[in-house]
This record gives sequence, C-alpha cells and structure tokens, in this order.
Amino acid sequence: MSQDEMEFLPYDVAANLVGAIQEEENIHRENHRVLTVYNKHDQEICWFDFDEVMREVNPKSKETAREEVSNYILHRIPTWALDV
Repeated sequence: MSQDEMEFLPYDVAANLVGAIQEEENIHRENHRVLTVYNKHDQEICWFDFDEVMREVNPKSKETAREEVSNYILHRIPTWALDV
C-alpha cells in the first residue's frame, strides 16, 4: 500500500490514542531528527521525518509550531496504529 492509499484514523480517535509526540534523534541516520508518536501506554506507534513535517507544516511562528505540528500528525495516524 502506498502512502497515497494509506488510511488514517479520524482526528478524534487519533487524539484519544496518542499520548505523546517526541522529537528524537534518528538512530539510523546521524544528525537527523524524527517525531516519534507514542500511545497512552508509552508504546511507539509510528514516526514522522522531522524535516518533511516542518516543510509541510511551515509553522507560522515558534509559539504556534508545536500545536501546528501536533495537529498535522494527528490527522495522519494510520489506521493500523490501533493494533499496536
């Protein structure tokens, strides 16, 4: 299934599932960041490339960046995340 065909959870379901979004070092690429998504049981659900998300979101200000990024990610949590 390509990313274009991936199904996402409704925002409210994703918001109830996600416990944290953490910016972390990518263990596979030195000097590269990812945004790792954890459920409310501290289990890793999925991750997003930090640079790609920031290009897509293009935050309007530092003050709103966290909220804008969280909103972007919560709209893109794959349906299979419920199985984690």
